[in-house]
Parts: sequence; structure tokens; C-alpha cells
Amino acid sequence: MSLKAFHIAFVIITVLTSFVIGGLLIHAFLKEGGLWNIVGSLAAFASGVGLIYYGKYVLKKLRHISYL
Repeated sequence: MSLKAFHIAFVIITVLTSFVIGGLLIHAFLKEGGLWNIVGSLAAFASGVGLIYYGKYVLKKLRHISYL
């Protein structure tokens, strides 16, 4: 597995994990309330968006490297 393929797989898994954690924290906020649940969910969603931009940057930078 090349560096490019590893980054694509890792970024996709990490973005999905960030959004799932953000969704779970929103759910916890709606059930229990709490400031830290909403703060954590915003941080998780922000990190997911940041990782999407990171993935685009890496793909652009490593465009000349094959996937194998």
C-alpha cells in the first residue's frame, strides 16, 4: 500500500469517525443537555471538515505518485 493510498484510507476513516462522534455528542446534548456535549460536537465537526481539506491537499501534493 502506497503512501497515497494509506492517506486516502486513513483520512476517509478519520473523517467518518469525526462526524459520527459529532453526531453522538449532538444526540447526548439533546438527551442530557450540557455545554461540553455541544462544544465537543462542534470540535468534532470542525476537525472532520479540516480533515477533508487536509485530504484534498495531500491528494493534490501527491498527484504524481501512483496508488500502488
